Amino acid sequence: MIATLGHIALYGAFAMALFQMLALVMRSFHSYLEKMVWVQGLLIALSFGCLMINFMESDFSVAVVAQHSHTFKPMIYKIAATWGHHEGSMLLWVLVVALYGIWLARSRFDDSHEKVRKTALAVQGALQAGFIAFVLFTSNPFWRLLPAPNQGQGFNPLLQDIGLAIHPPLLYAGYVGFAIVFALGVAALIERRLDSKFGLFIKPFVMVPWVFLPLGIG
Repeated sequence: MIATLGHIALYGAFAMALFQMLALVMRSFHSYLEKMVWVQGLLIALSFGCLMINFMESDFSVAVVAQHSHTFKPMIYKIAATWGHHEGSMLLWVLVVALYGIWLARSRFDDSHEKVRKTALAVQGALQAGFIAFVLFTSNPFWRLLPAPNQGQGFNPLLQDIGLAIHPPLLYAGYVGFAIVFALGVAALIERRLDSKFGLFIKPFVMVPWVFLPLGIG
């Protein structure tokens, strides 16, 4: 049930990202962009939370849980196993992009650059649509096993370290976070607002992921 909810939420986020992307060519969608970003982000957070619950409850009917967890693993490593494999790490990827999108949706630029912010949210939707499509159709973390095994194969011993448990979220908050900088840059080119004032607006979105990068590497 939890896995099915997470799967449905991911499809909902995909649909919302596609609607965001349409705002690149349909300006009438601009007034709804912020709400779409919030809904997209909440759906992805719900999907990621469902996968984490699957690991915490050792639901071996979910393929990635059976492949990367075990009943007797400490809870910290059950949680870390959520992103300790390709499928889960890609779901973490889209979650990070969604969180930065929400930050951009909550931000305010001056009137001359407000179109840049709106267009950047549409570009973020296009990026998310591509990333989520990749997750859904090539790396789906909610694929099921029938019948479910009684026990899982266990978490990679090389990753059973507290440093490596927190390494991927920190690193993703860094280099994946630059996706929103890319979206802003593309939007500034589209709206022809690539000026010094735009540089001031974009600075926080550059500095925050830049700080996370050395934390993750460290």
